[in-house]
Amino acid sequence: MAFVARDDDRPVDLSVLVVSYNTKAITLEAIETLFRYPPPVDFELIVLDNLSPDGSAEAIRKAFPNVDLIAHPQNVGFARANNIIAEQARGRRLLLLNPDTVTLPNSHGPLWAFAERTPERGIWGGRTLYRDLSLNPTSCWGRITLWSLICSALGLTHSFPGSPLFNPETYGGWNRDTEADVDIVTGCFFLIDTALWRRLGGFDKAFFMYAEEADLCLRARAMGARPGITPEAEIIHLGGASEAVAVDKIVRLMRGRATLIRKRWSPPKAALGLAIMWLWSATRLVGSTVVSGRRDAPGTSQSKWRAIWARRREWLAGYDAPSEAGA
Repeated sequence: MAFVARDDDRPVDLSVLVVSYNTKAITLEAIETLFRYPPPVDFELIVLDNLSPDGSAEAIRKAFPNVDLIAHPQNVGFARANNIIAEQARGRRLLLLNPDTVTLPNSHGPLWAFAERTPERGIWGGRTLYRDLSLNPTSCWGRITLWSLICSALGLTHSFPGSPLFNPETYGGWNRDTEADVDIVTGCFFLIDTALWRRLGGFDKAFFMYAEEADLCLRARAMGARPGITPEAEIIHLGGASEAVAVDKIVRLMRGRATLIRKRWSPPKAALGLAIMWLWSATRLVGSTVVSGRRDAPGTSQSKWRAIWARRREWLAGYDAPSEAGA
């Protein structure tokens, strides 16, 4: 079992898809570690670079000349970029792999075995770790609900992170140490049957970045898929490496969530959900005057949340009007 270059006509079982943007050093590490600990089947690797200003495309081409590289002339975002490269995929399964991942010896073998053992799932994921190998719980999520929004807005999620009642989207209290069904497998380490991907039409092109995999997983579940993760498959996910500014990252995240809510909820329910998101931002702004966030540098919380509040019309509007899917 080995890497198969694009000019080789041999069939492949797996197509690995990587979308990069302005993350040259870690993208090179992601590719190098993938080849160091490759999947247990014949695979191809297709990389699309979203017009990175840091010379990523040139560096990838130089370091890995046999990799199929698309240097896209514009930044089309994560969802559309994956749709573009998936059209060229030859494998019977697709593995979406973020450029800020580091493959470990037990990353791809156990994930492939999980898929072979549970083919009815259609979508599979694993356990993500930080660089120090501690748990990064973002490998999967529960769906957004009115209750989860209320818990976040009132600070219950922050105060009781280990509670499945008050932290439902993060599956509070579960360390991803058991095999389980999940609502959403995160797109950083995301295995899907190619046939299912194409039935779904890939990611909805309305999403630029964030929440596209949530939308796809929920549509897949409606078709009978059962997304799930296995703790046997582990990978390092650094998280958010392409987002240099914390405010921009949060705005993109909230735009994705607002788009998902508008698409999947009835207009009255969506209006209520967006109002709770507004409240969430307001409570964070007020709270930042008293205490700094756990991940914020000293003295930066208030300016960060003031900037996010100032852009509330932008993120409450979401992205462009959603369609069902599209390349």
